[in-house]
Amino acid sequence: MRHFAHPAALAYSMTTLGAGMMNSIFSFYYVKLFLNKYQISETAFHQSQVVFMIWNALNDPLFGYLQDNSRMECCSRRRLSILYGAPLYCLSFLLAWFPWRTYEPDDWLSGVHLMVTLCAFDGMLTFVLLAQCALFAEISGHHQNRLRLIKYSQVASLVGSSSVLFCGLISQNMDNFAAFQGFSVVVAILACVCMLYTGFNSESRFDSKASEEDSQSPQKPPLSLSSVMSMTWQIITNRDFQLFVIMNFFQVFMVAFCNNFTMIFAEHLIPQDVLPSLAKSFMYGAGFICPQMLVLCSQNLLQKFGYYRLILITFYVEAGAAVIMLLLGPGSYYFLALFLTSNMVLVQAAFSLFNLPLADIIDSDLQKYKRSSPLSSMVFGTNALFTKPAQSLAPMLVVAVLNQYGYAEIKDVAKAADPSALQSLHSAMFYLVCVVPLCVTGLQVLAWRPFSIRESHTVDSKYIDG
Repeated sequence: MRHFAHPAALAYSMTTLGAGMMNSIFSFYYVKLFLNKYQISETAFHQSQVVFMIWNALNDPLFGYLQDNSRMECCSRRRLSILYGAPLYCLSFLLAWFPWRTYEPDDWLSGVHLMVTLCAFDGMLTFVLLAQCALFAEISGHHQNRLRLIKYSQVASLVGSSSVLFCGLISQNMDNFAAFQGFSVVVAILACVCMLYTGFNSESRFDSKASEEDSQSPQKPPLSLSSVMSMTWQIITNRDFQLFVIMNFFQVFMVAFCNNFTMIFAEHLIPQDVLPSLAKSFMYGAGFICPQMLVLCSQNLLQKFGYYRLILITFYVEAGAAVIMLLLGPGSYYFLALFLTSNMVLVQAAFSLFNLPLADIIDSDLQKYKRSSPLSSMVFGTNALFTKPAQSLAPMLVVAVLNQYGYAEIKDVAKAADPSALQSLHSAMFYLVCVVPLCVTGLQVLAWRPFSIRESHTVDSKYIDG
């Protein structure tokens, strides 16, 4: 395979392939699984999300510090972090799909199960993908090479995200739970093999420099707490970093909103006789597959106009589509299906480009403070410290709103329910579908417009690759 592809980009993208297969399934199905099948209580769901929100925010800067400053090779070398972390990452993916016993409604153990699952899965995801994010900035400083990494990564993500489509077809959108469990085991094994390929074949251009420095000064002391705090402060006080973090917080919120609730909204708002289960499976699959196709088709636009303008345009398009959907109303079922799918596509496609501004911020920090090596993991980790809580806030807020309109009692679409209560719930769902993207994208435009690193696509390299 390496004879037909760029070796560094191929090795990098194999982790994207493995992670994409698991993350797509996990984010799309876990909320419905715990709410509908395990019948977790709203209190336990919120408690688990709060614990997850705290852990989710703290583990990124913690692992970022370890990977940038640890003297242990399994942490400091990017490929070894992926190599050793991949098996645990894949095992943590399987935790959600196998109940610890037959759960009763509002069973306390289902709450513990969700809490452990979220923390374990996100912890290993963070450890592996922080190392991969650092590789993105460290494999090359050339804009064209980074676009190649984006291109390979999007192809890998395109293949990986198709797992949602095949999972939906094989398990009948999780109605056949045994088939769903079997498919998840196969996905975990394939994902592990993919990420091990990265672990054996990928290298950062700073690895050799670090090895030379270690041989010349093997007794180099670890960084003091004051040094770490100083570097973190330098990152946080970067205005472009601040603007990016605000914009990214809302993007993470929207990604979680779309991934966790599109299936629930579609099942309630689009009748079965209008869009049968098979058609909805393809709709869900398209929501995960088409973003990568869109990014791949936008390579020339990225080179010509840069990521700044394209990201801004996606915000305007999302807001415009939300306004049109509001005007059309909930009875336009086919337009609603198109809106739900296109919203997932645009949100995820824009999110796929976010490594580019972060890599530029890392380059700027490297030059400004004349560092011997970039603080790649610390920048990505500090970004995650402020943005990851949105992953928990989205499901917490939406579940709280839906339960105000009786969702806890009317979870199953097939069950008979009071027509007026069902109508009230469906109205709330429709306004969530339209108003949330409209408000969020407005805030994102305000945060993103002042971002100053806009022309990096016109500069061949900001520093010489070593």
